[in-house]
Amino acid sequence: MNSDFAVAVHAMVYLHHKACTLRSEELAENICTNPGRVRRVMSRLKKAGLVETREGRFLSGYSYEKTRTVTLGEISRALDTKFADLSWKSGSEEMDCKVASGMAGYMDGLYDELNRRCREYLDTIAVADVEQTLFKEEDKRKARVNL
Repeated sequence: MNSDFAVAVHAMVYLHHKACTLRSEELAENICTNPGRVRRVMSRLKKAGLVETREGRFLSGYSYEKTRTVTLGEISRALDTKFADLSWKSGSEEMDCKVASGMAGYMDGLYDELNRRCREYLDTIAVADVEQTLFKEEDKRKARVNL
C-alpha cells in the first residue's frame, strides 16, 4: 500500500470538516504534502464521483450530507488501494514440489481475500465517523489539561 489512501482520507475529512471549497495548496498544507500530489490523488476521487471541482478548487462530494456517507471503502476502491500486496513470489510453478509450485497462487488468493476483507471493514467507516473520532480525541485531551 502506498500513502495515497492516507492523503485521500485526510483530504476528504478536512473538506468535510471545513464544508467549503479549498485549493490544492490549502489541502496540501493541512496534509503536509505537496499540492501536485494532492491534485493527482484528488483527480482520482473526482473520477469516481467522490469529489468535484469548481474554478480549480476541490469540493467534497456534491453536498455536505453526501460527504458524510462516503466510506473509506469507496475511497480505497477509487484509488485501487491494495492493503496487502505481493511484489515477490516464492517458488516456481514449473517445480515438481507441490509447495514450491503452489505457494505463489495460494498467496495471491490469500492477499486478494485480505484486501476484500479490508474494504469490507472500510465500508463501515464514513468520512463523518473519522471526523467525529478526531474531535472526540481532542475533547479528551482538553479535558485532561483542564483537570
